[in-house]
Amino acid sequence: MTVAAVAAMAVGGGALLMTDNSASASRESAKAARQQAAAQAPMTINCPDVAVRLSSVPQEARPAVDNELAQMDTQVADAYGQLAAGGAKADQNWVRTQVLDPLSSQRRSTLDRIAAEIDRVSTSPQGLESLASCTVKRDDVAPASASGSDAAASGAPAPGAAAPGAAAPSAPAPGASAPAAGGQAQTGPRRSDFVDIRKVRPNVANPRVQGSASRGTFKSRCGRNENKHFNPDNVIVAPGVSNGAHHMHDYVGNLETDAFSSNDDLATAGTTCTNGDRSTHYWPVLRLRNGKNEGDVNLPGGGQDGNVGRILQPASVQLTFRGSPVSKVTAMPTFLRIITGDAKAFTNGTANANASWSCTGFENRQLKDKYPLCPRGSDVVRTFKFQSCWDGQNTDSANHRTHVAFARANGSCPKGFRAIPQLVQRITYKISPGSVFAVDSFPEQLHKPVTDHGDFINVMSSSLMRNAVSCINNGRRCG
Repeated sequence: MTVAAVAAMAVGGGALLMTDNSASASRESAKAARQQAAAQAPMTINCPDVAVRLSSVPQEARPAVDNELAQMDTQVADAYGQLAAGGAKADQNWVRTQVLDPLSSQRRSTLDRIAAEIDRVSTSPQGLESLASCTVKRDDVAPASASGSDAAASGAPAPGAAAPGAAAPSAPAPGASAPAAGGQAQTGPRRSDFVDIRKVRPNVANPRVQGSASRGTFKSRCGRNENKHFNPDNVIVAPGVSNGAHHMHDYVGNLETDAFSSNDDLATAGTTCTNGDRSTHYWPVLRLRNGKNEGDVNLPGGGQDGNVGRILQPASVQLTFRGSPVSKVTAMPTFLRIITGDAKAFTNGTANANASWSCTGFENRQLKDKYPLCPRGSDVVRTFKFQSCWDGQNTDSANHRTHVAFARANGSCPKGFRAIPQLVQRITYKISPGSVFAVDSFPEQLHKPVTDHGDFINVMSSSLMRNAVSCINNGRRCG
């Protein structure tokens, strides 16, 4: 008890009570403020990822099943828009009756159609009905902003404030809960999604190279998407579905890639690659959150799906095929499809997350779930290291994962898989220190860095692939 409080008791006997009441009122006010902030916080719809569970879909049923899976993504995106538009009405009962119940009903009908399509040619999978229900959680983490005071309160650097020794941002970033075009809420990035790369310890470890290793490399030079080839499709995951990704993709290589590209289309298309490689490379665009928008601000994949800000063109794109540290590699089959990383890792969990973030000059420090704050003179780096083991039979699989695998820690492939050239996509961006940026994502993934992912379809000619394998196995550096 303070001296002033004792004196107040001696004089009137009620002063201490007033002090306690004041403290109690202050606590209640703070509690109410926290509850109000929580009620107004952006919400995330969390649904089981059906695509991951369907590891064995008969080939005859895959087109119809892929279409139904894409419709499930659209259902979630629509529900997310409904959730964002709810505003002050979005209490627990409103969310349940207006968002979750209708969404679960839609998903249940879609799952019934998926089961029927599979049952038409094979045995229907069991337990799909358990994947219909979704939940909602509130994101109570503060948004990234241009204010350094928020960071000071948490002890973390704010991406909107200059890092030590760096230039200040040129413009404030928009708040994370501000409405975007098309009715979607602009959610993310958050202050906690960024970290100063200089505070990250070196964490890269490479397997020991053995005598039978394939030490060479083969590079394709395919530009930086100077021709502005963008679309929100995903021909691997959602073939034949416009806006199947619900976020914008950057493309290099094959000039004809969109949701409706057949293998024949890809094989006869032009390419941006200088060696004639028609392979398709794509990844979500990176946007600068500086309050300025692109022409897609009112379009699907852009503002309609909560992706806003100026699209950043890469400063460099390096496409390198590397060998195995323990064996020779064999040729990839034509039209092999590989996805690395998980576009839904924020809600799925990080089991399939694989993108890395870093800064030039600091690439022995790789981040999986944070965006890097780079010092002056250092560029932001995104790196996708693809699966380097193939099952020897399939160019794709129902969940687009099980036909390929990552090498073990020692560099060897799992049983039943053979080593193929490992694709590494390395993309850099010149971003002013302190600027807020974010990767495009599905609406419910909140632009988290852990959702970053890369996609690849091999459309090299047989002779070009033989040349690549020869270079890699013989220890040469080609391209």
